[in-house]
Amino acid sequence: MTSSRPAQNSGGSRTSSPGLAVAAVARRLGVAPATLRTWDRRYGLGPSGRTAGSHRRYTPDDVARLLVMRRLTLEGVAPVDAARAAVEASEAELEVAARTAPALPAVQVEDESEEESGEPEFAEKFLGTVEAPDGADEQAVEAGPASGGERSGGEQPEEPRGRARLRALPGGATGGDAPAAAGPRSASAAAPTSGRVSALVDAALAYSRTACDNLLVLGPEGDPATWWTELVEPAWLRLSERTVLAGPGEMPEVVLATAALRALRHYTEEFERVMVEAGGPPANHPSRMRKIVLVFAAPDEVVPLSAHALAAALAAQGSMARIVTGPASTHRSVELVTMVRPTAVVLATTQNKPDLDVVHAVNESYPELPIFVGLRADAAATDLPFGPTVQRVRSFTGLLHEVLAVIKAR
Repeated sequence: MTSSRPAQNSGGSRTSSPGLAVAAVARRLGVAPATLRTWDRRYGLGPSGRTAGSHRRYTPDDVARLLVMRRLTLEGVAPVDAARAAVEASEAELEVAARTAPALPAVQVEDESEEESGEPEFAEKFLGTVEAPDGADEQAVEAGPASGGERSGGEQPEEPRGRARLRALPGGATGGDAPAAAGPRSASAAAPTSGRVSALVDAALAYSRTACDNLLVLGPEGDPATWWTELVEPAWLRLSERTVLAGPGEMPEVVLATAALRALRHYTEEFERVMVEAGGPPANHPSRMRKIVLVFAAPDEVVPLSAHALAAALAAQGSMARIVTGPASTHRSVELVTMVRPTAVVLATTQNKPDLDVVHAVNESYPELPIFVGLRADAAATDLPFGPTVQRVRSFTGLLHEVLAVIKAR
C-alpha cells in the first residue's frame, strides 16, 4: 500500500521533538523493529525525519500514526485498513492517539547503533512481566540481519539477532498431525488475549533462548496448570500455525519446547526443595511412590509438552508422576505397569488418530487400573477399549482433575 500523508503540522507539542530511532519507537509501541520496517515497506508508515547524518527518524506525528495503527490492529482491524486509517488520521485524532495510548506489550531493544543503510542492528529481549492486549501479527515476510548474536554481560551464549522468516501463513501446520490440528479449536480461538503469549511467540521466532526463558519463569509457588493453559499452550498453538523459512539448525518450536522443559525442570527441583525443607517427604519416599501416575505418549510420537506440564501440575498437588520416554512397545508398557504398579495411567497425545495399542494392552492386563486418554479430536474415540476404567478426556484441565480425583479416592 502506498499513499501520501497529509502535511504535518509545523507547530504543537508533537512536532517539537528531534525524532526517534526505530528501536525507541519499537519500545514505545511494544512491537519488534522488524514489524516497523514491514509497516514502512508495505503501508508507507515509516520515519519522515532525518538527522544531520541522514539517518531516518520518527517524528511525533509518525509515532502518533503508528499508535493509531497499533490500536486498530489490537482491536482486530485488518492491517491494510488500519494503515489506511492511520495515514488519513486528522490532527485531532493524532493528538488523542498520542495522549491516550494504552500500555502495550514491552520489547526492550539493545544496541541502537545504526549503519549507513539506516537499518539498525538489534537484539530483542522480551520482558515477561508485562500483561497487555494481544497484538495482531503481520502476515508478511520479515527479514532481520543474518549476523550472529551478542553476549549479554559476557556470560550468555550467543543467540541469533534475527532471521528471514515467512510468518503467519494460515494453516501452515494443519496438513498432518501437528499440535494445532489435534482438537476442534484453533490457536486464534483458544489463545487468551495476552501480550505475554505474543511476546513468547515472537521470542521463539527470533530464536531467542534468553527471551523464552525470561517469559517462562515458573517459581515454586506458581501453578503449572495455569502456566500451561494460559501461556505455553496458546503460544505453542500459534507457533504451529506459522510456516517459517528457517536456516540450518533453526526450529522455533524446538526453542520454545526446550525453554518450557527447562522451566518445568527448574520448577520441579525448586518445588521439591521447598517441600523437603518444610518437613515433607522426598520424591522417592514410599508414601509418595504408592500413588504414582505413569504418563505415556502414543507409539512413534515424541512425548508432547503437555505430558511434562501434567506431571508438574500433579507434583504441585502433592502427587507423583513419571513420564515414559524412549521406545515403549505394548509388551514393555505392560512390564512397566507391572513393575511400578501405578495408581493411574495416562496417554498424552497430540495426534488426531493415535495408535492405541498400549491402552488396549494395559487394559487387558489390568482391567481395574484407571486409564485416561487425552483426545481432543473425535476421530480415534471409537477405537478406545470399552470399559468403566478407560476414560477419554478432551482438555488438559479435565485430564488433571480426573487423575487427581482417582488419586484422592485411593
